[in-house]
Amino acid sequence: MRIGIIGQPDIGKQTIFEALTGKAIAPGGKNEDQVGIIQVPDERVAHLSRLYKPRKTTFAQVEYFLPGYAKQIETGRKESDPSGSWTRIRNCDALIHALRNFTLYGMENPALGSDFNAMEEEMILADLMVVEKRLERLEKDQKRGKKSNPEEIELLMRCRTILEQEIPLRKEAELALSPLLRGFALLSAKPVLVLLNNPDDDPEMPELPEQIARETCISIRGQLERELSQMDKEEAALFFGEYQIENTAADRVIRHSYAILGLISFFTVGEDEVKAWTIKKDTLAVDAAGTIHSDMKKGFIRAEVLAYDDLKEAGFYKEARKRGTVRLEGKTYPVQDGDIINFRFNV
Repeated sequence: MRIGIIGQPDIGKQTIFEALTGKAIAPGGKNEDQVGIIQVPDERVAHLSRLYKPRKTTFAQVEYFLPGYAKQIETGRKESDPSGSWTRIRNCDALIHALRNFTLYGMENPALGSDFNAMEEEMILADLMVVEKRLERLEKDQKRGKKSNPEEIELLMRCRTILEQEIPLRKEAELALSPLLRGFALLSAKPVLVLLNNPDDDPEMPELPEQIARETCISIRGQLERELSQMDKEEAALFFGEYQIENTAADRVIRHSYAILGLISFFTVGEDEVKAWTIKKDTLAVDAAGTIHSDMKKGFIRAEVLAYDDLKEAGFYKEARKRGTVRLEGKTYPVQDGDIINFRFNV
């Protein structure tokens, strides 16, 4: 899972990146693209590791991408991609749209609505130019006698109509999820998590303009969370109660990111490795097997499934089997969050 961080200049994107990743950007590093990879905290994986004592424990991972300062996306320009930042953002699975909800000396008061709209307009414009360029290409191909996919043309024309109305494509689920449009990596079709960057003394969500309130939103105290993320766990824990922090910014952003992307986790266990695998909700068992290895999908026979909660209640796998909670499922079984699966296959 790769998540890009976007927003207006001077809203604390670097601070947010450091708070989420625990990675301090070196002086002068603002000019470079930044990538931070962190483990997805999951008590279920930790419990399974204690139970099986494997040689290796692998948590799911999330990758955060922050465009370099010199190349960052800025608004107020007519070009669709003035510095190439949108192009580099396109390979992200979702976007964190950061908004400034603090004031420093010499700054204007936060303008949540206009800041949000400005970035939305930039993404819509960038997508519109991609769509129009593709339609122009298809029209030229048709004049040369080359066959085009009428379904693709129809979808692109629908996209153009929606974008011309200044509506992001994520508001049209059919278009946002269309396999035919996936290769275009349209920005406004990506799930968005709006993140309000609050001052240290304000943990509350501000009153939001209507267009923002319709999105999935969270607030963090970026500066404070950055400082805590760079402490060791024992030291940071001393401040959690003082600042009324139940879950870190990283934990909350990951949880909301899984939700907006429709992701779940299943587990494989054994003496060699306990591992969390991230898949889309409602993924079929045969496709989940393919995330591990293509041979498993090709030679799929059955999936031996045990829900994590059933294992935890039973204590051990053998006891869960005695209780009848271990079951065999076929190719079309929709994998559930927390399933522990042993795939039977033959190639």
